Amino acid sequence: MEKTDRAGFVSWAVRLAWLTIAYNTVEGVVSIYYGATDMSMALAGFGVDSFIEVGSAILVLWRLRHETMSREGVSINAERKATLGIGILFIVLAVITSVGGIYQIVTEGRPDTTLPGFIISTLSLAFMFWLYREKTDVAIRIDSATVMKDARCSLACLKLSAILFAGSIVYLLVPSLWMADSVAAVLLSILIGKEGVETVKNSQSENFSGGCGCEKKSVTIL
Repeated sequence: MEKTDRAGFVSWAVRLAWLTIAYNTVEGVVSIYYGATDMSMALAGFGVDSFIEVGSAILVLWRLRHETMSREGVSINAERKATLGIGILFIVLAVITSVGGIYQIVTEGRPDTTLPGFIISTLSLAFMFWLYREKTDVAIRIDSATVMKDARCSLACLKLSAILFAGSIVYLLVPSLWMADSVAAVLLSILIGKEGVETVKNSQSENFSGGCGCEKKSVTIL
C-alpha cells in the first residue's frame, strides 16, 4: 500500500471514530433518559453500553494520533496498549449487560412503554451496521488490530440493538414474554466477555504483531 493511500485510510478511520463518539454520546444520553423515565432497565443499560463504544473510539483516536504524530509510523507498543484497552472495555460491557439483564429478570422489571426503545434501536441498527462494515474495511486496509477490535465493539452494539429491537416488539405484542430480551442479553454478554478476555490475552502475547490478521483483498470499499 502506498503511503498516500494509507494516509487516506487512516484519515477515514479517524472520521469514523469521531462519528462513533458523536452518535453514541447522543444515543447514550437519550437512552438513559428514557430508560429512567419509562422504568426500562433494558433501554437504560443500552445507553450505558453506548458510552463503552465511545471509550473504544477514543482509544482508536489515541492509537491513530500516535501514528500520525510519530516519525517512526506505526508503533506496536501503541497498538498493543489500545487493543488491551478495548479488550478491557469488552469485559466491562459484558458485565454491565449481564448485570442489567439479570437485575431485570430477578426484579421482574417491566417498562411503562417500549416505544422509545423501539425507535432508538431501529436507528442504531441502521447506523451500526454501516459503521461496523466501514470500520472492518478500514481496519483491513491499514492492518490494525485496534481498529478491528473497535469494529467488533460496534458489532456487539449492533447485536445489543437487535436484542432491544426484538424485545421491544415482543413486549408490545406479547407482554407475558417480557423477559425475552433480558435472557438474550445475558447470553450475549457471555460471548462479549469471551471476546474481551481473548482480546486482552492477544494484546499481551509475545506474538502480537499489531495487525488485524485479515487478508486485505477480502473487503472492498463500496
